[in-house]
Amino acid sequence: MIMQTEDQRKVWLITGTSSGFGKRLVASVLARGDYVIATVRSLEKFSLPSGDRSRLRIIALDVTDSFDTIQRAVHAAVEFWGRIDVLVNNAGYGLKSLLEEGGATAAMTQFQTNVFGVINVTNAVLPHMRARRTGTVVMMGSRSVWKADTPVSIPAALARDKGRDAERRVHHQIAGYYVASKAAIHALGETYATELAQHNVRVTICAPGAFRTENVHAVPYTQHTHIPEYDALRTAAVERFADVGKHARGDPAKAMEVLVDAVRGERSARGKQLPLYLMLGNVTYEHVRAHQARVEREMAEWEDVARDLDFDVEC
Repeated sequence: MIMQTEDQRKVWLITGTSSGFGKRLVASVLARGDYVIATVRSLEKFSLPSGDRSRLRIIALDVTDSFDTIQRAVHAAVEFWGRIDVLVNNAGYGLKSLLEEGGATAAMTQFQTNVFGVINVTNAVLPHMRARRTGTVVMMGSRSVWKADTPVSIPAALARDKGRDAERRVHHQIAGYYVASKAAIHALGETYATELAQHNVRVTICAPGAFRTENVHAVPYTQHTHIPEYDALRTAAVERFADVGKHARGDPAKAMEVLVDAVRGERSARGKQLPLYLMLGNVTYEHVRAHQARVEREMAEWEDVARDLDFDVEC
């Protein structure tokens, strides 16, 4: 255990800490000697970690609330220890729906938590970081952004038979809105990084893949328009989707240890710069590299006809 002196300790504000990555991250940060402000939608659902809890504060915060409500909660959080050094935008969930059956209503519901909530929390914290000219913002993305043609977080062990590709497509087809929301988070993270560099505020986009967490997709299927032609696909996808998380090989506690290392620049991250994208997990590296290779192949194939499209004369 690396324990910090008082001037080395950081204050972390972590959203969505009742389960999943957030729950593990709270334990990891506390073990390093830092302070944690953990947010949950319901205080009754938060289970206190073992050990010294004197550096832990818990506040109720629903990221879908209005910006004014979120801003008041952040102000209250700052008063605990006078600052926020690290913001981790972890709160989120995975809505299950076929795009045609969920429609824009499902998309708005998914984006309200996974995107608009992240914007509101980040924008409420940033004035405090800019005033001190220091801080780190962590955006929790997903490797699924680079694997939008296959299902979210399906482990290879579930797809060893001849129907592997078909099964992967079935899984993905009910997670499109989740994937889209995480793609938006990646784009927002890159833009925040550019805008905040002048204020000495760092941004990293954490992209985990195939970790065994609970609750991220533990929601019923959403259907605003029933389309009979999708009945077989929908039934198969919903039945199989439950197996995804149960058989994932990634250990979320290990992933959060690496995240804390990266933010603090210690242990496994010693001597490394905080990356814009922190890729976590074997499948993340496999899928991002496969995506890059596919893009390179398609660019090479079309470059002769799709590149030289400028005006024939100078404007």
